[in-house]
Amino acid sequence: MLTDQEIALARASMGFALEHGAQKVRVTLNKSLMELFGILDGQLDKVTHALDRSLQLSLFVDGRFGSFSSNRLDREGLERFILGAIDTVRNLEPDAARDLPAPGRTVRDASTGRELDLYDPAYETLTSEKRREMTLGTSVWQRKAALEQGFKLVSEEGEYSDSLFDSVVMDSNGLFARHTETSFEIGYEVTVEDPEGNRYASYWWDATPKLEQILPSLGTCCERAVRRAAAQIGPQDHPGGKCDIVVDSECASKFLTPVLNALGGYAVQQKNSFLLDKVGQKVFSEHLTVLDRPRSTGETGSRLFDSEGVATQEFPIIDKGIPTRYFVNTYIAGKTGMAPTIEDATRPKVMPYGGCKTRDDVLRKVGKGILITGFNGGNSNSSTGDFSYGIEGFAFEEGRITHPVREMLVTGNFLDLWSRLIAVADDARLCMSKLIPTLAFEKIDCNG
Repeated sequence: MLTDQEIALARASMGFALEHGAQKVRVTLNKSLMELFGILDGQLDKVTHALDRSLQLSLFVDGRFGSFSSNRLDREGLERFILGAIDTVRNLEPDAARDLPAPGRTVRDASTGRELDLYDPAYETLTSEKRREMTLGTSVWQRKAALEQGFKLVSEEGEYSDSLFDSVVMDSNGLFARHTETSFEIGYEVTVEDPEGNRYASYWWDATPKLEQILPSLGTCCERAVRRAAAQIGPQDHPGGKCDIVVDSECASKFLTPVLNALGGYAVQQKNSFLLDKVGQKVFSEHLTVLDRPRSTGETGSRLFDSEGVATQEFPIIDKGIPTRYFVNTYIAGKTGMAPTIEDATRPKVMPYGGCKTRDDVLRKVGKGILITGFNGGNSNSSTGDFSYGIEGFAFEEGRITHPVREMLVTGNFLDLWSRLIAVADDARLCMSKLIPTLAFEKIDCNG
């Protein structure tokens, strides 16, 4: 945790910069601690202890701007560092668009860092021995024979980690904001082999801000990864053409993230967005509504403010197919004349549609098509929205998976894709920052 002395030093650094030539200053003080235990084929393979601390300075000097970072937090060293930074900024070209956010936009309800209930005191009770015990308990290597039905478990590699992150942002306009959170994570990658010697790999993972919430996943994570890998055995060629697709919640961000990026102010300013001049227009299916839910208590990814200290708020990013705004930070607002908003989507959630709760519900609703469970390479064009991705997954008929598919591509354009949305489940994974559930689209190009 950040100490009172460290926070006082950050405040003193801001005052020192103002006294020696800076007209405005923002200081961000970060501290993180991580413990990681790795396991390989049932044996403890590595132990990592990482402590990181840094102070970042944004300096506004004589109409110029510069950003600097240091991990030396002694007063004398910081003062020398700040003086050098100010001299450097004076050598830069003026940039009238650079400024601090207006005080009326900055957060006022993040003074302790605990407001979102993302810090778990149980973190402080964990010992190295307890972490080691939990990690070894996640392995299935010692009981792999019970799982090997038609395949052999070739390797398992897993990691358990927990971390503490504490951050303070302050500026010369009076901002003081703090964010504190713990995180507990488990992840496994496994490889299996079929009787013909063909190998298949998969993974599973989970993360939560509370220790008690991760405990159930410690016992199931590796086994789930094994079953996901084994499910790929026996892939078959599948005829290409237009077909309905269902996209698993584990990988559905591949289709939404480019849309959110296209709403970014920088992309718009650079005219590198397929959603240029599209705010306020119906460009997607009316079934698509995406809310930003940044203030969800106790949920990974929630934040009360962005990196500038601007307060987050719940709002519809896309409302019944209509993008409502761009994400515009203070700098891009100054460059373009656009009204400043928040710098990025914090915790976007795609709202359910079609009466489906789970992936199985969506499969039954769609009936026949391709279930996409992962992507293998490919690319997208941020200017046009065109995309082409390699996919892995399964064919399904009458709502039931029939066989794995291989060597297939899904191609199209994001504007067209999202106009073909036919179902949205309610199964988004809370461990992800983007709450994107299982999605279904009709008549999408899938080439074998």
